Amino acid sequence: MTSLVSAKGVSKYFGAVHAVDNVSFEIEKGRILGLIGPNGAGKTTLLKALLGLTDCEGQLSVLGLDPFKQRKEMMQNICFIADVAVLPRWIKVTQLLDYVEAIHPNFSRKHAEEHLAKTKIRSGSKVRELSKGMVAQLHLSIIMSIDAKLLVLDEPTLGLDIIFRKEFYANLLNDYFDEERTILITTHQVEEIENLLTDVMFIDDGKILLDSPMDALSGTYVEVLASGEGASKARELGPIAENEMFGKSIMLFEGVSREQLEGFGELRTPAIADLFVAMVKRARQ
Repeated sequence: MTSLVSAKGVSKYFGAVHAVDNVSFEIEKGRILGLIGPNGAGKTTLLKALLGLTDCEGQLSVLGLDPFKQRKEMMQNICFIADVAVLPRWIKVTQLLDYVEAIHPNFSRKHAEEHLAKTKIRSGSKVRELSKGMVAQLHLSIIMSIDAKLLVLDEPTLGLDIIFRKEFYANLLNDYFDEERTILITTHQVEEIENLLTDVMFIDDGKILLDSPMDALSGTYVEVLASGEGASKARELGPIAENEMFGKSIMLFEGVSREQLEGFGELRTPAIADLFVAMVKRARQ
C-alpha cells in the first residue's frame, strides 16, 4: 500500500501547551479515516500542519511533498472543507464557479453544474440567500468537481439537520470517493460516519490513543452485557471500562478473546463512540 500522508514524531507546542505531542501515523491511499477527539484535543492543529498552515517539529510528508516547502504544488491535489463554509455572502453561485474555474487547474465546471442541478440551488442566487444546508451543498458540489487525491473535512456538517447530513455523506460516497482518493474526516457526530470509515484514529491532549483499521477492532475490543454471576466472572478479566444500564453491567475489554468471555453475557463489538469515551477516560486517569 502507498502512504499518502506520513507523520513521524510530529509535535506542535504553544508555550507550555502540547497541542500535538510526538505523534506518528500513516494514511494510506484509498482510505476513509475518521479523526476523532474532543474539543481542544489537537485535531485542528494537526490538520493545519498537514495542510502547511502551521509549522511543527518532526517529519511530515503529504502526497510525497513537504507541506511547508512545497505547499502550492501539494494543494493542487487537496480539497478542504472547514466547519464553517467561508464563502462571500455577496457572491452569486455562477460567479463562484467562474472564480474556482479561473484559479484551480483541476476543477470541472461541467461536473459542478451537474451536481448543482440535483439541488434547489439556482445559479443566480447569492450565497446570503441560501440556507446553511444549501451552502454546504454548494461547497460540496465544488469540492466533488475538483480532481484531488486527498479530501480533508473538518466538521463539515456542523449545524446541519439530519437530512442534510445524511445526504452530504451519501453524495460524498456515491459521487466522489473511489480507491484512488483518500478522505480524512473530523467530526463530533461519530455515530453518523462510523459505517463510512475504513480506519479510525483517536486523539486527546495532543496524543494518539488509537490508530486502527475498522475491521481490526472486533478482534481487539469486545463488549459484554452481563449481570449476576456472569458479570462477576467477567469483571475478573479486567475490563477497561464499565457502566450500568437497566440493572446490567456493560463491560468493555481490550485484548481479551471472545472465547474467554463466552457464557458470561451478551457479546458485541463496541460502538466507536463508546470505545472512544472509554479510551479517553483511561488515558486521563
